[in-house]
Amino acid sequence: MLAHRVKSALQVVFGAGSPEGSTWKAIKAIRLCHSLLSERGEVSGVKIAGEILDFYTAMNAENRAAFFDELAGDFSPDPEAVGKAGEAYRLEPSAASLARLQEVVESPRQELFRRLNTAPGATAMLVALRGELFADLAKHGNWEPVAGDLGHLFTSWFNPGFLTLRQIDWDSPASILEKVIAHEAVHEIQGFSDLRRRLAADRRCYAFFHPALPDEPIIFIEIALTRDLADRVQVLLDPKAPIYDPSLANSAIFYSITNCLDGLRGVPFGSFLIKQVVEDLRSRLPNLRRFATLSPVPGFAAWLKKQARYKELEPLLAQPEWFTNRELAGRLENELVPLCARYLLRARSGKEPADPVARFHLRNGAELERIDWLGDVSPAGMQRSFGLMANYVYRLPDIERNHELYTREYRVTAAPSIRSMVRMAEQAPAE
Repeated sequence: MLAHRVKSALQVVFGAGSPEGSTWKAIKAIRLCHSLLSERGEVSGVKIAGEILDFYTAMNAENRAAFFDELAGDFSPDPEAVGKAGEAYRLEPSAASLARLQEVVESPRQELFRRLNTAPGATAMLVALRGELFADLAKHGNWEPVAGDLGHLFTSWFNPGFLTLRQIDWDSPASILEKVIAHEAVHEIQGFSDLRRRLAADRRCYAFFHPALPDEPIIFIEIALTRDLADRVQVLLDPKAPIYDPSLANSAIFYSITNCLDGLRGVPFGSFLIKQVVEDLRSRLPNLRRFATLSPVPGFAAWLKKQARYKELEPLLAQPEWFTNRELAGRLENELVPLCARYLLRARSGKEPADPVARFHLRNGAELERIDWLGDVSPAGMQRSFGLMANYVYRLPDIERNHELYTREYRVTAAPSIRSMVRMAEQAPAE
């Protein structure tokens, strides 16, 4: 049966009689994948897993696309077996019939990936593989189940119990500092001098690490120690800003959270990072009383451009450097801040808030505290939100309650001032 499948695959991918076709590495790897699933010996299984990963490493884009296509098609659950097991469980809902149903519903890919993960360095390669799947998922929708199976496994493999929280400072290995610079996705780091300021006495940077990727930050968070709630990110990012005495700080401002590996997209460890960071900061700096973010609002500009009100605001927003004109900026502030409040509280993607940053913090138990006018006047900040930012506050006694309200009802917990702004915005002309 295996030989027949492989022969058919060769004919489809290469053309009949063309075993030396351009994607032979993919076919060879798929053949080894079938062997790995049928292998019972642990030592030989590790050897085969290593060979598969060696082939994958040597593949070009064409080979990898063929490899992903085969993973998507040839390693999916058998619909007939699932149907029979489901019917058997319906007729006799016993422990044995349930176990059989669970067995056939799980795709063979998951067991394949478990066995591949026995090879040295496999975890990092599988994470990278999922990242490649995401990169072309728009063109290859059939790959989505493959990415989904890996995501399911990663949720277990990257369980917070396996992760280690480490503070990154200027004495950290250069290889890790370079990765922080390379991965920073919210506020670009302009080289080592910029990074050094972000790691000064009034700053903190923490990251999660995994035993299988000991020198690779999984996710990291940058923090400013301040006296009050920050409302301008350029002040925090200024490499020439004077260093504030951390013993005088009463607030920890989380101004950047970056997931470093695209292959771990959707794996939920960000909330655990924030909670552990808060605990560590409280133990080291007992003077801290407030834990809050200074967050981008990445979906606001795109949402506003779809609203009827935008037609009237567009000529004003199209003026160069409009935010430096005090009169014009004041007029736009009165318009945009309530509209942004409305976006954060009312705009939805399914049942959840439309804004991805809002979803992240609200899911973790934070409260939307304030909208900051011209909080980020960088080109990226102006493009994504016309310069607006938001503060989400983590009030420790309320985190669990807010989290429960969000997960049960998708309720946006927000300060009364935010809710009053929404009422103002809803008096605007209908869309």
